[in-house]
Amino acid sequence: MAIKSLEQPAGVGLSRIAVSDTHGEDSPYFAGWKAYDENPYDESSNPSGVIQMGLAENQVSFDILEQYLENNSTITTSSSGRSASSFRENALFQDYHGLLSFRKAMASFMGQIRGGRAKFDPERIVITAGATAANELLTFILADPGDALLIPTPYYPGFDRDLRWRTGVNIVPIHCDSSNNFEITPQALEAAYNDAVSKKLRVRGLLITNPSNPLGATIKRAALERVLDFAAAKNIHLVSDEIYSGSAFSDGEFVSIAEVLEGRSYRDCERVHIVYSLSKDLGLPGFRVGTIYSYNDAVVTTARRMSSFTLISSQTQQLLATMLSDEEFTASYIKTNRERLRRRHGMIVEGLARAGIECLKGNAGLFCWMNLRPYLKESSVEEELRLWKCILHEVKLNISPGVSCHCTEAGWFRVCFANMSENTLQVALTRIHDFVQTRTKSIHDHNGDI
Repeated sequence: MAIKSLEQPAGVGLSRIAVSDTHGEDSPYFAGWKAYDENPYDESSNPSGVIQMGLAENQVSFDILEQYLENNSTITTSSSGRSASSFRENALFQDYHGLLSFRKAMASFMGQIRGGRAKFDPERIVITAGATAANELLTFILADPGDALLIPTPYYPGFDRDLRWRTGVNIVPIHCDSSNNFEITPQALEAAYNDAVSKKLRVRGLLITNPSNPLGATIKRAALERVLDFAAAKNIHLVSDEIYSGSAFSDGEFVSIAEVLEGRSYRDCERVHIVYSLSKDLGLPGFRVGTIYSYNDAVVTTARRMSSFTLISSQTQQLLATMLSDEEFTASYIKTNRERLRRRHGMIVEGLARAGIECLKGNAGLFCWMNLRPYLKESSVEEELRLWKCILHEVKLNISPGVSCHCTEAGWFRVCFANMSENTLQVALTRIHDFVQTRTKSIHDHNGDI
């Protein structure tokens, strides 16, 4: 609902942070959401509405979680293991370390989704209200206002808000392109670092997302080795956002930076920090459960102090500790969720292929990186945005244009597939197919081919 605008008395102002434009609300990424909110698709009540394909939300396995939570809603085991009512304990608990039972369960789950190839110490887990809070908190700790973080492109549009808005930290893009499937190269790393230096920005860290949002692909071990070597050579921090680590379609396709460190006997580990959340793999964004896992003692201590601004309710921690501790359930969930995501990914990739659209080869996440470059009348950001507006307002699909992800090549779009039913996805694919046929004819006419 829009906030009613009120006339403000003269002289009443707001802080610089409040009025700054670094929140990024003017991005097409957020504009698409507004268009959806104003006219949301519904199979029965509004079949001509906008279909939300800009939301990376995992609903394909929600029935499994729903059934488990319904079956276990009366569990009252306290965090100390006693079989008794824990209402009083939950209501009064306010230690920013979080419940030990939850931290132990989270550490175990993080290891489980990595196939046991990495181990995590509960004492290094810092609990935050989602990955958004975790990333911002880390930015506050690692960098001062005016400093810079390097991030490979294309990257999640929300980082412009999460990492910059309140911290005053700059983002310097590491430009990657389709010539090598957007892989991070040593040349791109050096170019970004030198760009920051030329602007007199002090580089404090490098942030990667693995699996990548928006590419929907895991980062190869060799690339992770290069990134870690680069961070060590420049004496900067490395943040690995791994919130989609359990959403790689097959076990073993995802390699965590934790595995790389283990293979190096933890050399250079003091500069490495991992962000994780239950919002994507478990499809629980409303629970607001995120974590920072750091190999740096000072970062862990400071993050704990600062996490008092982003705590999770004790009741939520206790409920999830019970669920995550049930390894038989979590193993079954991870396996089924991967199978369902693989099936859904196959549906959208095959459907787009029938429409003549290719996607970057993906193996993880809740989206695919769609190539609409052949359907641009010219290769430019302006033409990409014209195409995006047409798809949003005429085709009634909210997808995220590459420019909102800072992609250097016009014509790429992120398309989400896990936040809707299969029937809705088929409707969306039909709309795209019809649009492509019309667009192809229009481009041929524009070029004088027919």
